Amino acid sequence: MEIQLIPALSDNYVYLFKDPDSDAVGIVDPGEPGPVLAALERTGWRPTHIFNTHHHADHIGGNGVLKQRFGCTIVGPAAERGRIPELDVTLADEDTYHFGAHEVRVFETPGHTSGHISFWFPDVSALFSGDTLFALGCGRLFEGTPAQMWHSLLKLRGLPADTRVYCGHEYTLSNARFAVTVDPNNPALKERAADIAVLRDAGKPTIPTTLGVERATNPFLRADDPDIAAELGLKGADPVEVFTEIRRRKDHF
Repeated sequence: MEIQLIPALSDNYVYLFKDPDSDAVGIVDPGEPGPVLAALERTGWRPTHIFNTHHHADHIGGNGVLKQRFGCTIVGPAAERGRIPELDVTLADEDTYHFGAHEVRVFETPGHTSGHISFWFPDVSALFSGDTLFALGCGRLFEGTPAQMWHSLLKLRGLPADTRVYCGHEYTLSNARFAVTVDPNNPALKERAADIAVLRDAGKPTIPTTLGVERATNPFLRADDPDIAAELGLKGADPVEVFTEIRRRKDHF
């Protein structure tokens, strides 16, 4: 399945993909219609589905135009049914959905919003994590608790290491600068931070990442690592307490 990354707004990513065995074409979180329409014109694809991870305007802003023009089926979180206009299909934790020949598995991943979901396409090793899991980061807790977000991240952390992560924003350079402050003795993180700086200096995206890379370097996925807890002065603390402190520090970084 070909997956194209479409920059939108100031730092959002929209994803466009096509099932080669059918006419199914999906769009994940179209924050604005213009860049998506340009990509569709370039590819000649006609979208059949929109997948929304959560209700924020920078993830659903293009829904109306795209649905009106192409008649797309809008798929999104059951828990945010009243917050995303014109939802056609609502999905909850552990639901499955079929997109062309591909099975889509759904995880409820609250924290950033109360009803956020993530979409996993296991046969192509692709995870669309919205604003729950970022490269070297996680979403701000606008509607959920630290415990909710930590448990959401654990759901995603348990997927296969080769899973490619397609997240909602290009925050990786800032996330890397922060990550080294809470995990300064991690050589894999230092090497990755240097590589990220090179990519961004060249104007290139840092997405997709993989879960294997994130498990080794993303401090938000490693709140149960004793070295990070000790670095934060929380040796022996519960991972939720450690995660809470990491998130607090990032919010003020």
